[in-house]
Amino acid sequence: MQEIIEKLEARRAEARAGGGARRTAAQHARGKLTARERVEIFLDEGSFEEFDMFVEHRSTDFGMEKSKIPGDGVVTGWGTVNGRVVYVFAKDFTVFGGSLSESHARKITKIQDMALQNRAPIIGLFDAGGARIQEGVNALGGYGEVFQRNVLASGVIPQISVIMGPCAGGDVYSPAMTDFIFMVRDTSYMFVTGPDVVKTVTNETVTAEELGGASVHTTRSSIADKAFDNDVETLLQMRRLIDFLPSSNTSAIPEIPCLDDAERIDISLDTLIPANPNQPYDMKELIHKIADDGDFFEIQEAHAKNIIVGFARMGGRTIGIVANQPLVLAGVIDSDAARKAARFVRFCDCFNIPIVTLVDVPGFLPGTAQEYGGLIKHGAKLLFAFAEATVPKITLITRKGYGGAYVVMSSKHIRGDLNYAWPSAEIAVMGSRGAAEIIYRSELGDKDLIASRVKDYEDRFANPFVAAERGFLDEIITPHSTRKRIARALDMLRNKELKNPWKKHDNIPL
Repeated sequence: MQEIIEKLEARRAEARAGGGARRTAAQHARGKLTARERVEIFLDEGSFEEFDMFVEHRSTDFGMEKSKIPGDGVVTGWGTVNGRVVYVFAKDFTVFGGSLSESHARKITKIQDMALQNRAPIIGLFDAGGARIQEGVNALGGYGEVFQRNVLASGVIPQISVIMGPCAGGDVYSPAMTDFIFMVRDTSYMFVTGPDVVKTVTNETVTAEELGGASVHTTRSSIADKAFDNDVETLLQMRRLIDFLPSSNTSAIPEIPCLDDAERIDISLDTLIPANPNQPYDMKELIHKIADDGDFFEIQEAHAKNIIVGFARMGGRTIGIVANQPLVLAGVIDSDAARKAARFVRFCDCFNIPIVTLVDVPGFLPGTAQEYGGLIKHGAKLLFAFAEATVPKITLITRKGYGGAYVVMSSKHIRGDLNYAWPSAEIAVMGSRGAAEIIYRSELGDKDLIASRVKDYEDRFANPFVAAERGFLDEIITPHSTRKRIARALDMLRNKELKNPWKKHDNIPL
């Protein structure tokens, strides 16, 4: 038996060596870890259980039968993150460049099936050059099998993609269908076709970084949700994210011991809103002051900065936060902001994460660029997402809630459960001056009279009391009591049950 065990260990050592010392050194020289090193950092120490370590491809074309490496370019298995089960696959760039073969794909689909059956998150670590060309349609078929499982798992278990090197061709579509995509600055990139093909087809000269680097996908395309400086930081942040997420759509929201008093008050919030209604302030200050220990995991922070989305905790339990950001475009909603927030709201609703919405919005962004770009339909995405959501929804208007944007931002009219406002809130069709100039258009020549009309409109609508009188606000609260009021509301709504009419699926305005 001892001899057999020694042979097993020798086979394991061969598989763990991947593409060998030279390719491993080249990987390190690029500032990247190997697939196994990444898995080791991501999972709890000693928790990784690997599957299919000895799988090899079966291709005989182009002399491939002479080149076989155990594992075939992907490491798969399960382990734990802070004690909770997760499934993981990590592309191994040192083995055939991490390219996908039929056998490689079957290893991934096996893990996908197990994750779905056992209701646990799946995390993919990508570092690969696309399909294995020598296998032709077999490789393409493998991609299709992976894609189908991405779709079936959507909304059932969290799916996270981490781009840690090249990700090209067919490899990009699996991440695109997962819930979150994260990248590593300077060493990762994503594109359907690489710089050489772009040069041939369009005569554009572009580098891999310019075409699909982290800076492009976190700011312009919004493909990636966040980027980090190196492999280690990225993997540690993924552990942090997993702690916020339930294991599946039927699992309870994670709850951790909380030493931060849920009924804590913060007097500094009473002076957060500037006296000048046109002066900006940082909504993130409010978020950090009401979240447990000020901990906030922001999503897509570099894209559409006029709206903020991310995860926090209150009373130890995960919440999703959607907030207008007055520091950027006065917090106005444009197409990018609407899409960003709508996707986040739908994720929270899929996984029963309560949503806290912080509102300071002057309206939708006007202009031909927005209208030609489909603002109507993109804005409707956010409206649709909030209106269909059945999770607990708590809304706080801090200053402005104007026009259709007031309605869209989880108002009482689209089933907000508890809608609060600070005394500084203004809820109206538009700002006082604009409204007065429309209502009293014939009096525009008299500046004093118009000033009087503006004052009358402010007295009537530049406050939250009209909305409160009609029941559109449940309460006007003091800023310093915000954390206490929201935390208590979340506790009250913990057992909320609400079902939408049966349907095969909705038809959100994509």
